[in-house]
Amino acid sequence: MSTAAHRRPSAALRASPGRHDRATSGRAAAHALALAFLAADWRRPALLAAGFETLGRRPRWMGPLVTRVLGAYRVAPADRPRELAGFLEAQLPAFLPNRIAVRRAVPTRVVRLRWDTPPIDDLAALAEFLGVDGDRLDWFADRREINRKTAVDPLRHYRYQWRPHRLIEAPKPRLRALQRTLLDDLLGRVPVHPAAHGFVPGRSAFTFAAPHAGRPVVVRLDLAAFFTSISISRVYGLFRAMGYPEPVAHTLAALCTTATPADVLRGHPGGFVLRAPHLPQGAPTSPAIANLCTYRLDRRLAAAADAFAAVYTRYADDLAFSGDLTRGAARRLVRLVERIAAAEGFRINPAKTRIRGQGDRQLLAGLVVNERPAAPREEYDRLRAILHAAARDGLAAANRDGHPDFAAHLAGRIEWVGRGRPARAAKLRELYTAAVATQL
Repeated sequence: MSTAAHRRPSAALRASPGRHDRATSGRAAAHALALAFLAADWRRPALLAAGFETLGRRPRWMGPLVTRVLGAYRVAPADRPRELAGFLEAQLPAFLPNRIAVRRAVPTRVVRLRWDTPPIDDLAALAEFLGVDGDRLDWFADRREINRKTAVDPLRHYRYQWRPHRLIEAPKPRLRALQRTLLDDLLGRVPVHPAAHGFVPGRSAFTFAAPHAGRPVVVRLDLAAFFTSISISRVYGLFRAMGYPEPVAHTLAALCTTATPADVLRGHPGGFVLRAPHLPQGAPTSPAIANLCTYRLDRRLAAAADAFAAVYTRYADDLAFSGDLTRGAARRLVRLVERIAAAEGFRINPAKTRIRGQGDRQLLAGLVVNERPAAPREEYDRLRAILHAAARDGLAAANRDGHPDFAAHLAGRIEWVGRGRPARAAKLRELYTAAVATQL
């Protein structure tokens, strides 16, 4: 064969559609058929008629295709048009003419909600639920990635502040208000795993630590980059699991995640993980979403604890196990937890893993649990010294860190340090009363 002949494809080969063309035509046909089927009565005659009308012809493969659709979906997947299109694309013949006779636009709707959350059928209903118009909804969901790409602060939805080991991404007031609505009316109605204690109404660091008090061995582990390791795809999966249609779930996930702008990440090693959409540490929705996205992790870790006759609880990114464990058993438990966390898309920070017996100080979420959950003695001594200074010199002079409401801050610290220790609490309250009296 000559070189020229080798270079020139035959006429028959040139006329046949390429792989890309076949994929494009199949995807277009699958999408059009999915919308046509969802617009029709979910029975064989109506689906056949809708398929024939969409293609403008009556191919013989339409009958077997409808049979497979009805076998896979007993009821119309009105909340999953993309999933249905993907199913159809996998079933369609290899060669399809790239022509659609009729295209339909079919709104999605909720098929079944798993919990007591409000039904939101489509994007128009979501905009109404949030009290914004469609353009505003697109803007806050950052569909054009303006927040990530722009360097102009007024066009961004978040404010950024670097802390020693993390980035605080705080939504601006309007987006925060939308997220607060989602937290109160959607996310807050979904139950979390019993082992989760952080950011859960009625639970606290004390309820997290209490099951481990007085136990022979306490094991503490830390989930690295807890919020930022939860991707937008996982958040989308959560809203889909709640029962919201695909377009609604996509938009809800976009409202609750962000991709950090490149200029914010510049000069911070390891910041590349924030370039993809993730849960922002600073949004009101992030703790609740993180708890719900770790439900399966909590379930697996609770089962692992049971296998070692141990107890498991979690407070945000802090994992705690306790029981009558030998040193070897504790190490095996740690290795098992590391494997489970990796399988669930998380990573344990080995530098923060601690195995402590009763002869050591057993510390969980800032509380000593050797006997009962309590703040460390040095924290009590430090607070008592501050209150002494406030009682002697006045609240303003003792407020060295510039707390806007120092009296309220001190009251909160007294509640924390004095919990479970009545004598400590009484002494601190006495000093607090004297300090507040200096303002009168």
